[in-house]
Amino acid sequence: MTITTPAPDDSGAPEAAAVTQSGRSRKGPWRTLRGWPRLVRWSTYVVMVVVLAMVAAVVTTVVLVRRPFPQVEGEAQLRGLEGEVSVVRDAHGIAQIYADSIGDLMRAQGFVHAQERFYEMDIRRHATAGRLAELFGEPALESDRFVRTMGWRRVAEQELALLKPETRVALEAYADGVNAYLEDRGPSQISFAYSVLNATGLGYRPEPWSAVDSLAWLKAMAWDLRGNMGDEIDRSLSLAAVGPERTATIYPAYDELARQPILSQGQVIDGVFEPDATSGGTREPKRAAWRGEPAVIDVLGRVRAGLDALPSFLGRGDALGSNSWVVDGDHSATGAPILANDPHLGVGMPGIWLQMGLHCRTVSPECPLDVSGFTFSGVPGVIIGHNADIAWGFTNLGPDVTDLYVEQVRGTRWRYGEDWRSLQTRTETIKVRGLDDEVITVRSTAHGPLLSDVSEDLTEVAEVAPVDRAAADETDVDYALALKWTALTPGRTADAIFDLNQASNWDEFRAAASSFEVPSQNLVYADRDGHIGYQAPGRIPIRKSGNDGRLPAAGWLPENDWTGDYVPFDGLPQILDPDEGVIVTANQAVIGDDYPYFLTDDWDHGYRAQRIRDLLDEKDEWTVAEMARLQLENQHPLATALVPYLLAPQLRRGYERDGQDLLRSWDFDQDRDSAAAAYFNVVWRNVLELTFHDELPEDLWPDGGDRWVAAVSDLLRDPRNGWWDSLDTEDVVEDRDDILRQALIDGRNELTARQALQSDEWNWGFLHELQLREPTLGDSGVGPLEWIFNRDGWEIAGGPAAVDATGWDASAEAPYVVTTSPSMRMVVSLDDLDQSRWINLTGVSGHPFNDHYTDQTDLWARGETLPWLFDQDAVTQAGEHTLTLVPAAPE
Repeated sequence: MTITTPAPDDSGAPEAAAVTQSGRSRKGPWRTLRGWPRLVRWSTYVVMVVVLAMVAAVVTTVVLVRRPFPQVEGEAQLRGLEGEVSVVRDAHGIAQIYADSIGDLMRAQGFVHAQERFYEMDIRRHATAGRLAELFGEPALESDRFVRTMGWRRVAEQELALLKPETRVALEAYADGVNAYLEDRGPSQISFAYSVLNATGLGYRPEPWSAVDSLAWLKAMAWDLRGNMGDEIDRSLSLAAVGPERTATIYPAYDELARQPILSQGQVIDGVFEPDATSGGTREPKRAAWRGEPAVIDVLGRVRAGLDALPSFLGRGDALGSNSWVVDGDHSATGAPILANDPHLGVGMPGIWLQMGLHCRTVSPECPLDVSGFTFSGVPGVIIGHNADIAWGFTNLGPDVTDLYVEQVRGTRWRYGEDWRSLQTRTETIKVRGLDDEVITVRSTAHGPLLSDVSEDLTEVAEVAPVDRAAADETDVDYALALKWTALTPGRTADAIFDLNQASNWDEFRAAASSFEVPSQNLVYADRDGHIGYQAPGRIPIRKSGNDGRLPAAGWLPENDWTGDYVPFDGLPQILDPDEGVIVTANQAVIGDDYPYFLTDDWDHGYRAQRIRDLLDEKDEWTVAEMARLQLENQHPLATALVPYLLAPQLRRGYERDGQDLLRSWDFDQDRDSAAAAYFNVVWRNVLELTFHDELPEDLWPDGGDRWVAAVSDLLRDPRNGWWDSLDTEDVVEDRDDILRQALIDGRNELTARQALQSDEWNWGFLHELQLREPTLGDSGVGPLEWIFNRDGWEIAGGPAAVDATGWDASAEAPYVVTTSPSMRMVVSLDDLDQSRWINLTGVSGHPFNDHYTDQTDLWARGETLPWLFDQDAVTQAGEHTLTLVPAAPE
């Protein structure tokens, strides 16, 4: 049967088209189009061309996206190998590498890291060298200025010569493996990101990898975990805004009675820490550091803003923490120690860690590695994990290893005592994509580089002389800010990584820790002989009497200097087999105030640590599975104090009271499906806003972390404290109950707008979403690229000061989105290493759409872990893919 339409009339209707019963035109689409009006015809042609072009683009994109995926089976040649290497990958792409020499292990590790994550490695290399603007142009320029001014790569270059020969050999072999991967591949075969960048005309090809590239990344990690530099700036800005008394209120001291330090025993005797000693020296009191005048406060504020311009993957140095604990065999269901660790870092794509095992087929002095754990792409060895004999974990110790010095500067000189000394200078040339090169002059005093020179906003500082005005009566004195930081002195942390990997007992572990200079970490230890231990390592400065490290110091006063000595390693806190059989570290104070050396006053306030300790005390014996569940404990530490006050106001029944009623039966846990947790956290944010936003500058608005939990806990007991009064109401003096009532109402309104009118439809995970953003192209503002590189949508439990420390920023535009989180979780069974568990925030792959890009994230978000197999037979049995690396044929 044929159906025809009428012939066209003067109106321009299309001519009749013969149509079969199937609905397809016998004339074909192009003949049919000829009868359409000219405008419609051309529009349709354009649409079809665009559609075909889009299809072609999609196909091309799919090909380009998949092209860099790693070879995981068969055989591949690797230049420089001495023998065959097996790379066994499990169902999640986690590689266990087996070789007959340390050189081959390192070459293979470099090769596999490059397979999975080279773009990430390359971006880190550019960031730590101050070269991001070469790839991304002017938006990256401010970051490059700061990094060049601090000179991270210059320090890394100096460190290489300080390392042990065997460490240098390992670094070079690792670089050889990376380069062997690069040399046979074009940019599009290495990462889809290079295809995108080169499509914009960049014409980029990665440079060969070097040992210094690996060392420079350790500077970035030291920066991320640098301690109290942010507090030093913010405390000064707070002093200027609200004065010393009120600043002290929002910077409360650590409560040692309520929250136990890591070590409750031990003291320094004759320069050596003795774990069994009960008395010793006392710390000398320090004078308060110089607080500054308005001109310098302006400098501090602008330096703070400039530091915020550094890329997120370099870290911001604040709101970060970690958990780690270990129990001995008496507290373990296995009869052997169990060690748990979950470092908390910023979230992003890909995650900071890449799981891997490095195994000598026959362990010997010539090939000593048999280790598995979490690695940094770009750095050889295992950072955190276990070998056949011991296990170790890290949390940030957070000592005060940075000081900011306000310097008096006149032209090319800076003041020190009564002298005017010459500034040290060097020039740095920064290549900027699309623009002329920028040449900067880096000026330094004996204290360090002048950070205040970096930003254009800081080229002129008001000529206001602080404090000692009579000693500098000239009118041409400016003020600048210098950074003194232990990581800017070359060190040997890379030696420590390899020594930890090989350590087989407590003495060897401590010897390795002695080289772990920056960043200073709390190291927890367990071994298969049943011992557990703790060691505080790091290069921690000893200050002269004028400087307490809490505020910027006057650089012209010699009494504010560091002495030039560091806390001796033998004097740092350590213990083997404590009497209580449990060690908990979660960034709390290391030891009591009677410890003679100054470490810091800016500890985490210890809520996580005390919660872990309290729960460990509730049971005599713990299993691996129970340890893993403890990592997910998510009680809000302020809830027990704040909720009774939130239940006191009499709200109107119905709409206003719905949320308040949820709190009456709440167990204080922040589960992702909890309506009460959603309401409490929204009310908590409103409490912070109503209490502090009217008096603090925007840069100092509360983020809701542990310091603010401690501050508000204290303020709740002082209902008429001036902080409760709002400056926005001139004729009313508010008290605590007024603010809490308003926060309850505002929180109800906010949740109605954000999620639902009915309170039983609220849930914390809806607000507390994990978004994983790739920091370069994933933050480009180009929708399709962000869709390719980024992942989101995970609803998450926990909160910033809970054991499950999924942080959020109460001052941000999107306040409840996860900003920091456990970057991985691991539990090691020293009884049977194959019973250990691990999980990563993201997958091992850095390639979008690879099966292992985020395959661990779903498990991580649900609180699940993966088996962590160590025995070679078990690894082989669980392996899904095996790649054999063979020596390259002679050219």
